[in-house]
Amino acid sequence: MFDAEYYGRLARLKLAVDKKSNAALLGSRKSVRKGSSAEFSDFREYMPGDDIRSIDWNAYARLDRLYIKEYMEEKESCVSIFLDLSKSMDYGEKKKSELCEELAAALSYIALMNMDHVVLYDLADVSRRHSASGGRAGYRDMTAWLERLEPGEPADILRSVQNVGRMQPGLSIIMSDFLSEDFVEDDSKLAQVIKYLQFRKQKVVLLHIMAEEELQIDLSGTYYLIDSENTDSKLRVTMDAEAVNGYMEKLEEFTGSLKRCAKKLNASYHLCSTEDRFDKIVFEELRDIYEF
Repeated sequence: MFDAEYYGRLARLKLAVDKKSNAALLGSRKSVRKGSSAEFSDFREYMPGDDIRSIDWNAYARLDRLYIKEYMEEKESCVSIFLDLSKSMDYGEKKKSELCEELAAALSYIALMNMDHVVLYDLADVSRRHSASGGRAGYRDMTAWLERLEPGEPADILRSVQNVGRMQPGLSIIMSDFLSEDFVEDDSKLAQVIKYLQFRKQKVVLLHIMAEEELQIDLSGTYYLIDSENTDSKLRVTMDAEAVNGYMEKLEEFTGSLKRCAKKLNASYHLCSTEDRFDKIVFEELRDIYEF
């Protein structure tokens, strides 16, 4: 999906995951379990059956008691990426769905190169999912799955995340235009989504995908607007200066509400425009979701 130089730049990044992993497979994240990695965790008293190679003889010389050193065990963490593939995402000279799939591919590659486990979900039906581990081999199958996706059914984001089932502690990334009454009218539904995922021990990142044509209105005259989710629904509007200004005010109110809700709940929010250069989005605008 990208060229070799671009993959090299992505490989130098690492997604920030606050929650310690309790996954079973080896990886690069610190686990809640104790293990034999190089990173020291704590001391505890020696018990019969412990490996005598773990005894701290310096502590014994000082305290005349046997203590062993414990180390953090490194396990893979889980990165869940939820993709809104509703028909409203099939809009723009560069479609929102294209940017969504490109971001999913880039973030999946970063995670897989750090030996994390990645699960992609179709928000319209979370039973349509693809999971991968194991670096480049897992990434090839994942990009093939992404390339088969097509915008279709509308997504109920809250119901979808609630239907996922068991989740490992980790990072959840939601990619959507959030253009439904649930989110446009007020932010209470978004707050429920964030709180639910946080209850499931997830660090939450919201990527708000919008088309350039939605963020910068350059229309004049009379038009029929067609609901992309319901083509029988049409609205006749005259786009004059007053209408454009009203739209821009509502748009600012909408995006501001989502951003404030995310900030209040310690989630990360980013408005991603199809107009922006892709490398600017990945390497600059999303800096706060990486470890450095």
